[in-house]
Amino acid sequence: MMKITDVRVRLVKKDDSKLKAVASVTFDDCFVVHDIKVISGNEGYFIAMPSKKTNEGEFRDIAHPIKTETREELIKSVLAAFEEESLKPQD
Repeated sequence: MMKITDVRVRLVKKDDSKLKAVASVTFDDCFVVHDIKVISGNEGYFIAMPSKKTNEGEFRDIAHPIKTETREELIKSVLAAFEEESLKPQD
């Protein structure tokens, strides 16, 4: 299984937005996925993978984990980095 070797989070500073941050995740120090969104939902924070709008108006993921274990590790890593970044003093 590929290992997550780096997670970078950029907070979104719009109080009225459900989008709270955007993350970039590096796997095995050789492959990166940008634009993973951290969103505030009714049951807490969750992540949304990068996506594009189809001709039918639906959104489809551009990249996403196939295995459940990989998805769970990705969610855990991104949300931990988001929490850590949120606790830092902001300018």
